[in-house]
Amino acid sequence: MTKADTPRFTPRFKPRAEDIATSLALLTRIPVKAGFTRTAQAAWAFPVAGLAVGLVAGAVATIAGWFGLGASLTAGFAMAAAVIVTGAMHEDGLADCADGFWGGWERLRRLEIMHDSRIGTYGVLALGLALLLRFSALSVLAHEDVIVTALIASAVLSRASLPYVMLLLPHARADGLSVKTGRPPRDAASLGAMVALALSWIVVGFVPTVIAASVVMLTSFVAGKIARSKIGGQTGDVLGATQVLCEIAALTVFTALT
Repeated sequence: MTKADTPRFTPRFKPRAEDIATSLALLTRIPVKAGFTRTAQAAWAFPVAGLAVGLVAGAVATIAGWFGLGASLTAGFAMAAAVIVTGAMHEDGLADCADGFWGGWERLRRLEIMHDSRIGTYGVLALGLALLLRFSALSVLAHEDVIVTALIASAVLSRASLPYVMLLLPHARADGLSVKTGRPPRDAASLGAMVALALSWIVVGFVPTVIAASVVMLTSFVAGKIARSKIGGQTGDVLGATQVLCEIAALTVFTALT
């Protein structure tokens, strides 16, 4: 990273309502009007997009509970709702990263594999394990009647990690969604973290939030280190994979605390 690329504090940054629409358009399939003129600055609102995903998945889980469908079906329907709302973009990133990182022997070949729309063995295994872990955690949480709050908290905390990955890692390629989005200001990333912590605190309490946020931070750090070593930085796929891993980490914490 050159001196010119070093992230700097931007005191004139001001969050705007339009940033929420931009974050929803970037991270979900919810039909909203967004101008995409402040994509980097809108990173603070990524946890708000997570809140929307968590609320939809939580609503589906609540309805499933009303019909007495049991913990497993409740977890399954909640997962399906989240995947539909996001268009499976994060899961796609996880599969692409798994194929590229461990299917190629050098940086350019790894990026080429990640750009390929076909999925390989590593991608299938990573996606299958991620879905299994998420389903297992949500089934336990549904059985304990805390699935809704866990869905919301894990969704907001996991997306709060993305601006920091975007901020601290250089772009691994010259094009793609991450490049178009840009690098968020440091204060936008900080505001996003505060929003996520506040939302999580409201729904699950202080101690679970602190523990889950710490584990999420560690998970995103490890994911970033792996991405830097494998492809030299971050891409949209890396961000998607990071979100999935951080969400699983948060759900694991909430499951352990039930």
